[in-house]
Amino acid sequence: MPLYRDEAVVLRVHKLGEADRIVSLLTRRHGRVRAVGRGVRRTTSKFGARLEPGMHVDVQLLTRNPQGADAPAQRRLDTVTQTETIASYGAQLAADYARWTAVSAICETAERLTPEEGEPALRLYLLVVGALRTLAEREREPGSVLDAFFLRAMSTAGWEPALRGCAVCGTPGPHESFHVAAGGAVCSGCRPAGSVHPPAGTIALMSALLEADWTTADAASPEARRAANGLVAAHLQWHLERALRSLPLVERG
Repeated sequence: MPLYRDEAVVLRVHKLGEADRIVSLLTRRHGRVRAVGRGVRRTTSKFGARLEPGMHVDVQLLTRNPQGADAPAQRRLDTVTQTETIASYGAQLAADYARWTAVSAICETAERLTPEEGEPALRLYLLVVGALRTLAEREREPGSVLDAFFLRAMSTAGWEPALRGCAVCGTPGPHESFHVAAGGAVCSGCRPAGSVHPPAGTIALMSALLEADWTTADAASPEARRAANGLVAAHLQWHLERALRSLPLVERG
């Protein structure tokens, strides 16, 4: 039962027994890991407050595999033995409704994009840390930060929407219509039934968020922001094949 250490973001927690907690962690080197925090719900716990959603921590874990050495990694439930705070993003943002709900949506999405425990997901980990840091700096609107995270996370998963060219034929844009099931922006010749025609600048805003062009993103109109919110969320949930529980709570522009 070896010990290992890694950096991690706490994605989700739920109660276990009288005083314990099961913690879902997205780690830098080991992907998503589930672990038990013993006694962390007691007021005397030394690191209970560090194991809350949105916290960025340096954590030491004890590997356990009750099914035997050859059991799949997803059956393991490790034990947290030590943790140190790297950045308390969760605590910093808990009192800000708009930013906290964005944190919740980011953490839920990261968990959904890592269905296999123990599979390295470095790019996603770095995206999560970067999004939480940006929210904590309070220099960007939380809705824009969330949409940028969604778009980049979808890109790492292979679901990046077509924004510069037609999703069907590849004809270079800009194009004025968008169809989620088709994969993004569509030209007038390929436009399927049910395509939407968002306000001017919406697809350009989505491209800017994907490419971290904050000058363009910050200059977008409120109408384009609202339309981009809806299209990005629809595209993500289409590929996840399930709605995000946290998304209806997010304060959108």
